[in-house]
Amino acid sequence: MAKYALKRLLFIIPTLLGILMLNFLLVQALPGGPVEQMIARIQGEGGTQDRLSGAVSSGTDMDVQYFYNASTTTKYAGAQGLSPKFIAELEKQFGFDKPPLERFILMVKNYLSFDLGKSYFRDQDVVSLLISKLPVSLSLGLWSTLLIYFISIPLGVAKAVRDGTRFDVVTSVAIIVGYALPGFLVGLLLLIIFSGGSFFDWFPLRGIVSDGWSDMSWHKKITDYIWHMTLPLITMVIGGFASLTLLTKNSFLEEINKQYVLTAKAKGLTSYRILYGHIFRNAMLIVVAGVPTALVHILFTSALLTEVIFSLDGLGYLGFEAALNRDYPIMFGLLYVFSLTALLMNILGDLTYSWVDPRIDFEKREVS
Repeated sequence: MAKYALKRLLFIIPTLLGILMLNFLLVQALPGGPVEQMIARIQGEGGTQDRLSGAVSSGTDMDVQYFYNASTTTKYAGAQGLSPKFIAELEKQFGFDKPPLERFILMVKNYLSFDLGKSYFRDQDVVSLLISKLPVSLSLGLWSTLLIYFISIPLGVAKAVRDGTRFDVVTSVAIIVGYALPGFLVGLLLLIIFSGGSFFDWFPLRGIVSDGWSDMSWHKKITDYIWHMTLPLITMVIGGFASLTLLTKNSFLEEINKQYVLTAKAKGLTSYRILYGHIFRNAMLIVVAGVPTALVHILFTSALLTEVIFSLDGLGYLGFEAALNRDYPIMFGLLYVFSLTALLMNILGDLTYSWVDPRIDFEKREVS
């Protein structure tokens, strides 16, 4: 198994490189990069004209043409009239004075030492930003994963034991409805109904804690935290428990029909002992082994929309803002961290399979 794990770890390198290269090429083809974003801000805020007017009125020797040149033609949309020197300074500021290949090689070299660069528009190191936003995303991911497992496993077992009954049919309908509803729609409905919309004003609109949370007593801190987390967690749980519930049910149904269960019944063992002493251990193998992968899925997909809807200042919301502002260091830093975490968690999932069930040998599967 050690040989298999080492192979998978080594395979992370070309996989990460391919992910970064593909996204780097796509980003180069997209319009509205950081230079265009800065030009739009300058033009929109009248920054160029203010500097120009100030230079003229003060009678200084500042070269007005550094900022403004009416005859300028440029490759950037909205930059007509700005001086080539000023455009060149912007390109240098954002690192676009170098060829794309050189920029990509430099980025990969820095990423090897986990130097993710500095945000274009926040004036902070990307690593520091990610660390500061991580607690919010971890809170959503960990709590929603625990809740999903605590709901799905008992429900899946109950559905397997009562397969074909009215309980099974009713819960299946509820599961299908919950799975079919888009996460963003559930979040918006919860906000409208329970956060001061047309119905009730029971929960806050945004944030993970209230202002002044650090000055509260410990029990008020816990209450306030739960109060803020209720709607986001409901949003994530509704969209996430369906597949795990059905997986648990199918795993138990498969085990219930096996020969060893019939043998246990023939020996006179009680249904409770058969279910939780024999079936449960075998049926839960695939469910337990899927925890690392499930955590990655919840943390890096569902949390993004939830953070945006509920204005939770986590990694998903940070990535959303970075995409809008074309803040490439944050975008690629998040991509690098997310991809690396997902690849490591996939390996951990395979190792968990082998640990839970020693009969599973990935090395033999590779040979065959």
